[in-house]
Amino acid sequence: MQIDLLYSLSGFAVGLLVGITGVGGGSLMTPLLILLFGIHPATAVGTDLLYAAATKTAGSLVHGLARSIHWPIVARLACGSIPASVVTLSVLWWLNLDSGVARSLINYVLCFALLLTATSLIFRKAIMNLYRQRLDRLQPATTARATILVGIGLGVLVSISSVGAGAVGVVALLLLYPQLPMARIIGSDIVHAVPLTLVAGTGHWIIGTVDWHLMGSLLVGSLPGIVVGSYIAVRVPERALRLILAATLIVVACKLAIDEWHAPASAVTAYTKRSPQ
Repeated sequence: MQIDLLYSLSGFAVGLLVGITGVGGGSLMTPLLILLFGIHPATAVGTDLLYAAATKTAGSLVHGLARSIHWPIVARLACGSIPASVVTLSVLWWLNLDSGVARSLINYVLCFALLLTATSLIFRKAIMNLYRQRLDRLQPATTARATILVGIGLGVLVSISSVGAGAVGVVALLLLYPQLPMARIIGSDIVHAVPLTLVAGTGHWIIGTVDWHLMGSLLVGSLPGIVVGSYIAVRVPERALRLILAATLIVVACKLAIDEWHAPASAVTAYTKRSPQ
């Protein structure tokens, strides 16, 4: 019961930050499960994906009621991300998620995704100023193809690390669709994340890397956390929080990379808690 309580408290803390900053929970929850609780990387990713599908479904309902969803964007992203997710999961299954190779792949891709998310948090405005005017001149057909390519990238990244569908996806959509208001960009990104995380999470479940008891404990804490975070978001200096969050993600990514670099070839046995069956 004590361990379950710790998971729920961790879920509340992550949900609180997600509600305040809008950054996807995967960039916070997955490293937390690996580094703090010693969860096997594959199990942490698989469980977090279905956890994200549940939490983002609630967010999608809110955006649907507010009519802040651009459905063509969602369809284009899904055309790239869903097939890419299926292919990526097939490769992971072929590699055998209990192997050291698969564990290292997940950890290194997770590090890359965390650094990419941190970069998007810190340099979003600079990136927008640098590339927005160039991309604004793209033809609609080119923009549609580029959106599908973004979906492919997100499908691969999210299926391996559970990170990328939040801050990274929003920055990409802001560049490709500068004429759309921010609310529709965020709404479209959240709605697209639902089928992506559901497909990727289901794939991990089939492979055997989802812990339902763990996911339930996380949801018990995170759902109230998101509500509280959303309520106090307007009362907290968001820019300062984003910079702190970005710095935290960089530190976590470096910690994961260092641990993986120094891990022996037999380190797969180090993750004794809730390893894939």
